[in-house]
Amino acid sequence: MNAEGGCYCRGLRYRLEGDPVFRAQCHCRECQYISGGAPNFVMGVPEAGLAYTQGSPKGFKRSDLENGVTREFCPACGTHILTRSPGLPGTVILKVGTLDDPGLFEGPQMAIFTCDKQSFHHVAEGVATFERTPG
Repeated sequence: MNAEGGCYCRGLRYRLEGDPVFRAQCHCRECQYISGGAPNFVMGVPEAGLAYTQGSPKGFKRSDLENGVTREFCPACGTHILTRSPGLPGTVILKVGTLDDPGLFEGPQMAIFTCDKQSFHHVAEGVATFERTPG
């Protein structure tokens, strides 16, 4: 997959080369904060295939968590672009809504962290579900 994307104000842009490692919708409580209450639609993509082409992201990592993730976002408009997780070396978790063509996502293979799923969250029929992440 070759794609481009960026933030809402267009101040932060990236280029993506390489096929997704996974496609998911994440129901974790953290994603609910980031999204405003909905699950987040994400793709795990090879870190080496993603490069910022305009602007520089700001990063945030909670200091109270032992293995906290780093979230990268636009410092001007706040759009959350991706997450770097210590548990996924070589892969970044890209937010599907930041793709110029979100249709490239083609839908999730799995729904993760359904232990935090709200009653108003929907998982499409046939999508594998996991209370946390696949083992």
